[in-house]
Amino acid sequence: MKWALSELNKFRGSQVDFEETIDLNASLKQREPSIIDISPIKVNGFLKVDELGYYAHMTVETILTVPSSRSLEPVELPLDLIIDEEYMTPRQYDALKDVPEDDKNLIIVLEKDLIDLTEAIEDFILLNLPLQVLTEEEKQSTELPKGDFWQVVSEDDIIEELETETQSTIDPRLAKLSDFFKEDEQ
Repeated sequence: MKWALSELNKFRGSQVDFEETIDLNASLKQREPSIIDISPIKVNGFLKVDELGYYAHMTVETILTVPSSRSLEPVELPLDLIIDEEYMTPRQYDALKDVPEDDKNLIIVLEKDLIDLTEAIEDFILLNLPLQVLTEEEKQSTELPKGDFWQVVSEDDIIEELETETQSTIDPRLAKLSDFFKEDEQ
């Protein structure tokens, strides 16, 4: 998904529509080893060309296979992304006058006379990988994993255990005082 700027400049004032299916399996696995597999990526979108720069809008659909964060079993994870990128040549970027610095930081300055959308697609896929991936059974189960000498405990369980401990445990130095209050109640 590469376009030479000389080719795109023929469409100045209009847009170039595209619809492609690309395979980024090898490059994504190289950048993120936890990816087990990725289906071919369907990309729909357009490149708008004008004197201010090149604007890319695309939707990306694919299915990633990644390990469950609990059991390491493979989990298929559908991804539907919307990507918007703005590209400029160094000359176009330098000509910007009344644009705030924060907005300038979002613009990609082209180092070559070439726009390569595969880099943006790869980056967005990697940025949208969730930290926690669970199988359907793990999502439905209330039981957390445990082993011979360990177990995963939820925050609610810890709070409940601490409350129970504080209610039932009395400092031995103050045990005599608790007897004193029992006598007063009678």
